[in-house]
Amino acid sequence: MTRSSPRSAAAPRDAARDKGGGNVMALFVIASCQLMVVLDITIVNIALPHIQSALDFSTTSLSWVVNAYTLTFGGLLLLGGRAGDILGRRRVFIVGVLLFVVASLLGGLAQNSGQLLAARALQGVGGAIASPTSLALISTTFREGPERNRAFGVFAAVSAGGGAIGLLAGGMLVEWLNWRWVLFVNVPIGILIALAAPRWIKESERHPGRFDITGALTSTAGMVLLVYGFIRAAQDGWRDALTLASFGAAVVVLVVFVLVERRSRQPITPLHMFADRNRAGTYGIMLCLAAALFGMFFFLTLFVQNVLNFSPLRAGLAFLPVSAVIAVGAGLASRFLPVYGPKPFMVGGGVLAAAGLAWLTLTDVHSTYAGSVLGPMLVFGLGMGMEFVSLTLMALSNVRVRESGAASGLLNATQQVGGSLGLSILVTVYGTASSNEAAKQVPLFLRQANPAELTQFRRTGQLPSPWGDEVLTHGVSAAFVMAAVFAVLAALIAVLAIQVRPSDLERLQGGSAPEAAGEERTVSGEE
Repeated sequence: MTRSSPRSAAAPRDAARDKGGGNVMALFVIASCQLMVVLDITIVNIALPHIQSALDFSTTSLSWVVNAYTLTFGGLLLLGGRAGDILGRRRVFIVGVLLFVVASLLGGLAQNSGQLLAARALQGVGGAIASPTSLALISTTFREGPERNRAFGVFAAVSAGGGAIGLLAGGMLVEWLNWRWVLFVNVPIGILIALAAPRWIKESERHPGRFDITGALTSTAGMVLLVYGFIRAAQDGWRDALTLASFGAAVVVLVVFVLVERRSRQPITPLHMFADRNRAGTYGIMLCLAAALFGMFFFLTLFVQNVLNFSPLRAGLAFLPVSAVIAVGAGLASRFLPVYGPKPFMVGGGVLAAAGLAWLTLTDVHSTYAGSVLGPMLVFGLGMGMEFVSLTLMALSNVRVRESGAASGLLNATQQVGGSLGLSILVTVYGTASSNEAAKQVPLFLRQANPAELTQFRRTGQLPSPWGDEVLTHGVSAAFVMAAVFAVLAALIAVLAIQVRPSDLERLQGGSAPEAAGEERTVSGEE
C-alpha cells in the first residue's frame, strides 16, 4: 500500500481553500489582524484624557502612550517582515498575534505610567511581527489583477479607516466600562485570529537567510532618540541640553544604521528597493501622510472632548463618518486604478487631505462639530482612502517573492515611523503655540477668576474653561497648519516622483507577464 505524504494530503485541502470562500476567509483573517493592530493606535486615543488623570501623565508626555507603541512597531516592522520571509509567514503571523494579546493583557492591568508604557512598547513588538506578514500574505495569496486589487483595497481601507473605527470602539468601551478595556478587548479578538489562521491561511515558502539584528536595533534606537528629542523640545525648549544631545545621538545612530545596511549581505532594509523611483516616492508619500493622519486623530480627539465637551462615546461616533468615507475612497481607487493608474489618486488624495487639514486650522472655541469638524474630516478621509490603495499597490510592485516581507515591512515602517515622528513634531508645534497663548490668557484669568478657581489653578497649573479652551484651541490650530504642510509635501512628491508605465497598467488589469523561475520570481509576476 502506498502511503501518502503530508504534502500530498494537504494539497486537496489547500485546493479547496483556494475555491469558494477560502480566499474570502483568508482575507477576513488577515484584515482582522491588520484592523486590530491599526485600531489599537487610536482606540487608546479616545481614552487618553482618562489615562492622563488615572496615571498622572502631563499633556505633552501623554503622546508617549501612542509613541511607545508606534515606535517599537515602526522600528521592528522590518525585522518582522524579514522573519516571515525566513521562517514562514503564517507561523510568524500567529506568533505576532499571540504576543500582541499578552501585551494587551499586561497593559490593561497596568498600575502606573511606567507599566503602561512598557506594555504599549511590547504591543508594538507583536504588531511589528504580525502586520508585515499580513500584507505579504495578500501578495502571495491572491492572483495578479482585479482579485489582488480588491484584496489590497480591503487591506488599505482597514489600514486607513481602522483609526476612526478605533475611536468609536474606544468611546463605547470607556463610556460603558473603563479605559482599561481599550486594551483588554484585544485579548479575545487576537485569540480568535490565532485559532483561525492555520485553517484558512496557507503557509508560505521559507527562504533561507539570517536576521539583521544590528540593523533592527540601530533603526529603532535612532527613531526613539529622534522622537524623544522633539518631545523634549516641546517640554523644555530647543536649547535644552538633553534635547540637543538626543538629536545629535539620533543622527549618529541613524548614520550607523545606513552603514550597517550597506555592508550587510542580507540587510533588514534592502537599500536597492529605493533605486526604483516609484517605490522610493511611495515611501516618502506614506511618511508624510502618516504624520498628517496621526496628528489629525490625536488633536481632534482632544478638541472634541475638552472643548466641545463630547463624552467618549459621542466622540467615537463623531469620527465614524471618516471610516465610511475612507472606504468609499478606497473603493473608487481600486476600481479605477487599472484604467488611470495610481498617480492621479496619489496626487488627488494628497490635495484632498491637505484641503481638509487646512479647513481644520479655522477651528476656535466657538466652533461646532457640524459646522467646523465634520466637513474637513470627510474631505480628509476621502483623500486618505484614495491614497492608501495606490500606495500599497505601488510599494509591492516588481518585488521579488523572497523580499515581499521586507517590502511590506518597509511600507508599514514608513507609515508607523512617519506617524510617530510627525506626531512628535506636531506636539512640539502645539506645545510652543499653546505656551505662547497661555502667556496671554493667564493674566486675563488672574484678573477675572474667583477664589475657588485661583486655588485650583495654583494646585494643578491648568487653566479652567474658557481660558484653557483658548490655549488648547490655539495650539491645536497651529498643529493642523503643520499637518497640512505634510499633506502638501505628499502631493508634491506624487507629482514629481511617480511615473506610471504601460506595464504597470497591464499588471493592474491582470495581464500576463513572463515569470522567472525560482527565487527571482517577483510578486507582480515580472522580473
